[in-house]
Amino acid sequence: HDLHLVHVLAVRGLQRGPPLLLEGLHDQGIRVDRDPKRVALGAERASMLGLHDAILEDMAGVGEGEGGTNRGDRQNGSIVGLHYHLHQADYWYVPFGTVRVVLHDLRAGSPTEGATQHTDLQESEHRGIYIPPGVAHGFAALTDATITYLVDNYYNPADELGVAWDDPEIGADWGIENPTLSSRDQNNPYKKAIPEADQPRYGLRN
Repeated sequence: HDLHLVHVLAVRGLQRGPPLLLEGLHDQGIRVDRDPKRVALGAERASMLGLHDAILEDMAGVGEGEGGTNRGDRQNGSIVGLHYHLHQADYWYVPFGTVRVVLHDLRAGSPTEGATQHTDLQESEHRGIYIPPGVAHGFAALTDATITYLVDNYYNPADELGVAWDDPEIGADWGIENPTLSSRDQNNPYKKAIPEADQPRYGLRN
């Protein structure tokens, strides 16, 4: 699919993020229903996300039994990533705090192959990002933060792949110094060392 910048925003005055340039990424707003007693975010099922039809086609099954909804809480100054999948797409949303999302196109043959981009997600904006298979993704917690992510496939340890957060070829701008990382993320390989079997290819879920 071509890049879709889709914002289904039910609250006036919400800010849009910078355009996402990597092929297949979608910057997607969340529907927000407000009344004097509560704020309800439509993020429990894909059918409630207000997603563009093209995204729903890409993420067939998200929240409908083939994938799942996950949550992560991170302290200010931590980095998660970079991770990628051959068989799974993600949809990320931040209900609390601010994170910097870093994205790198690993897909051989993609129109944006080798490109790196970052965008900040924060609770006040009600924005989310759809990340297709083969795009490396990670985030830095610029504050204490919670991130939720929908996935469109069952958990598969063999499809939990990674690339070094500080790979100079990727040149990520995380927005923090002296970050805290897991042992896994400290030991991810450089891009040039990714095995051929783990190399994503554009247009395929491998």
